[in-house]
Amino acid sequence: MSRDVYLDNAAATPIAKEVKKEMDRGMALYGNPSSYNDIGREARKALEEARLKVARFLGAHSQEVVFTSSGTEANNLAIRGVLGSLASKSEIITTPIEHPSVLESIKNQVQGRTLYLRVDKHGLIDPEDLRKKLTSKTVFVSVMYANNEIGTIEPIREISRIIKEIKNTKYDIRNTIYPLFHVDACQAAGYLDINVNRLGVDLLTFNGTKIYGPRGIGVLYVRRGVKLEPQTSGGDQEFGLRAGTENLPAILGLAKAVELVKHRMFNTKETKLRDYFIKQLQIKLPEAVLNGSVGNLRLANNVSISFPDLSSENILLELDKYGIYAGSGSACTARSVEPSHVLKAIEARPRYINGTIRFSLGRQTTKKDIDYVLKVLPKIISDLKKRYKKAGN
Repeated sequence: MSRDVYLDNAAATPIAKEVKKEMDRGMALYGNPSSYNDIGREARKALEEARLKVARFLGAHSQEVVFTSSGTEANNLAIRGVLGSLASKSEIITTPIEHPSVLESIKNQVQGRTLYLRVDKHGLIDPEDLRKKLTSKTVFVSVMYANNEIGTIEPIREISRIIKEIKNTKYDIRNTIYPLFHVDACQAAGYLDINVNRLGVDLLTFNGTKIYGPRGIGVLYVRRGVKLEPQTSGGDQEFGLRAGTENLPAILGLAKAVELVKHRMFNTKETKLRDYFIKQLQIKLPEAVLNGSVGNLRLANNVSISFPDLSSENILLELDKYGIYAGSGSACTARSVEPSHVLKAIEARPRYINGTIRFSLGRQTTKKDIDYVLKVLPKIISDLKKRYKKAGN
């Protein structure tokens, strides 16, 4: 019997009922937070209370929290805001498996030199490779905390320690000391510790979509002393970094979402389901290949698996027929016909690269859901193989 099984939480999570309630409260606060009247001041008070909640979640100061429209915009503001005024001889270090909003921002902004850290077959960087590539010309390092496609978790604290060695000085809040360290933590925020002080980062990005919060809201943490060039003009909202009236309902919803994350941090339910799912897939579909790292170096909700000589699009369409909703990689490039840049970077075998499915579990996922997928998926793969063979492909 068909059932609805949502396994695309890495693209977007369902909005929690507590979040919806808080967003409704924000809808009723119709004043403009920048207006100098009682209704505006009421909205401003709610906005700053929400900012404080997000700051506490990050272990930051309220003045270090900038609200944006998305994780993508937050990444753009971090990268373009730093790199826009730097010399053309500057060097940037990143990885080839970053989110497109990072890779494209760097590509379009930097006139200098961009260096890419090597990643192994699991998507892990080698910290020693970073140590070798860092020079006095390095101004910016951007490394994703947890990969959105294959779930691999990078050693952010170790990276931070290496970067601080080249700074060779204590952080001075009056001046920007390079290189700056930026982390895209959109996938990590619901599962990993993103306390900015423990991580040792200068800039950090996350959004509401991945933590059971609203769409259309993101956060950029900017450590005190880091200077950014605004990317939108026409107002002094968000400390002069992002002009435009704040999206108060979404901001209040995000603040509630991070409160819920704190209570569920390090929950082992999804990890156990993930490991059960992977083990059973390897038994039932031994020809399939798991992408990414394993154990504690993998996001608790990520199962990325590739099938030889098949198309992700066809597999997803067949899964849809059974009420199983998964993804093929980054939702921001889901309509692209090009092979995943992440899978190419980890040197996935050509036969497998086009047949990748990402199952991403959520709070609502049950063992019955996984067992249903395990029952349906082998049949889908078998039928597709016969269809391809019959067609002469």
